[in-house]
Amino acid sequence: MLRSLYSGISGLRAHQTMLDVTGNNIANVNTAGFKSSTVQFQDTLSQVTRSGSAARAAAGGNNPAQVGLGVQVAGVSTNFAQGSAQATGRSSDMMISGDGFFITSKGGQQLYARAGSFDFDSRGRLVSPDGALLQGWSAVNGGINAGAGLGNVAVSKAMVAPAAATTTATFGGNLPSDAAINAQQIRDMKVYDANGNARNVTLTFTKSTAGWDVTGADANGATGTTALTFTNGAMNGAGTMNIGDIAVNMGAVTGFADMATVAVTESNGNPAGALDSFSMGTDGTLTGTFSNGENMIIGRVALAHFTNAGGLEKAGNSSYRATASSGAAAVGTAGSNGLGSLASGYVEMSNVDLSQEFTNLIVAQRGFQSNARIITTSDEVLQELTQLKR
Repeated sequence: MLRSLYSGISGLRAHQTMLDVTGNNIANVNTAGFKSSTVQFQDTLSQVTRSGSAARAAAGGNNPAQVGLGVQVAGVSTNFAQGSAQATGRSSDMMISGDGFFITSKGGQQLYARAGSFDFDSRGRLVSPDGALLQGWSAVNGGINAGAGLGNVAVSKAMVAPAAATTTATFGGNLPSDAAINAQQIRDMKVYDANGNARNVTLTFTKSTAGWDVTGADANGATGTTALTFTNGAMNGAGTMNIGDIAVNMGAVTGFADMATVAVTESNGNPAGALDSFSMGTDGTLTGTFSNGENMIIGRVALAHFTNAGGLEKAGNSSYRATASSGAAAVGTAGSNGLGSLASGYVEMSNVDLSQEFTNLIVAQRGFQSNARIITTSDEVLQELTQLKR
């Protein structure tokens, strides 16, 4: 049988695979996080009809004569080039700008994805459209331990920012140096205990011949006193006072004429608060904004990268799984160790280039037609051969 017949058949198979891959690329032109694939061809074994020979003194050497036996698919490689960004306005959507993969867990299996379209389930966990759970680290007392094991990333309305007791307060502004003796300036400030219960602390500033005498009274019964003196409007001394467990710093208060603007500029402590909203930083850190005005870290999204990303196996649903070819996943924080940064409110679109894919479609079609012509021509030759004897 003619070798060209089988070469043509192998060409049909190879170009059919190219058509399949190209068609799949075009079908996923609008799939978030999709990475296009490319087919590589290589020739198969060649039949040696004459071996090569070395040159001799009286005659030159001969090159080997070989007849190829067709073509085969050497591999289908994935193009992990960055896709374009599409704004969604949803805080739960994420895009990796640069290298890296989201880590997800589904049915106990760890998978990796570039598609960052996530939403919340009934437990407040971030999940992909197929139900895979986004992995990362949960915060403990507002801190992240990136060395701990991965877990589900959750943002729940049940999260509470704990209450904190007030321990420090700072006053600023001005006490008028031209005020009458025994004139008073009274300022109230709200403070909190460790359970978040609010109470008032009253500071009474009384003008004296030397400056201002300050008396502090806590609603719980604690008191404190100090005296403030000024030279050319600047305070002499530290200007501090303790009212129970609260340290009051008045070092920034001035003593110029005419202005009575002394006020609390800063104090710590807060009541407990419920989660109102959250935002994500470029390193994947999720920061919650609570009803008590506090901002607290509640978690961080983890990313993974591979020595050979091309060795990943497609697992469906825009996900990949690690193989021996890809190597083990190296887990880290976005923006470090070669990992890309994260952007909230965006998703990465497909990196399929339609102009290139339609060109590949034409190339595959013509290749298929040409190999079909080989089979037709070989068949005509065989027909001539069978008609030699009539």
